[in-house]
Amino acid sequence: MSSDARLTLITRPGCHLCEDAKAALDRVVAVTGDRWEEKDVTGDLELERDYGERLPVVLLDGKEHGYWRVEEERLLRDLTTPQL
Repeated sequence: MSSDARLTLITRPGCHLCEDAKAALDRVVAVTGDRWEEKDVTGDLELERDYGERLPVVLLDGKEHGYWRVEEERLLRDLTTPQL
């Protein structure tokens, strides 16, 4: 996956909320022009330990932005607001 993606979605196969989150991220990046990457917890003990009970998890610039549901308006705001 590309390392220049600002957004990372932590998922696992068969997760229906993960599918919803992928669609939400696609809508967000269609507006902002950003990219997102997906990381599967399957076989990754560290990711499973950190996020396994709260999937999907959205990371923005490597920091947790939210889990279970993508807050699209908040994410759009955070992607488009200049960082101080």
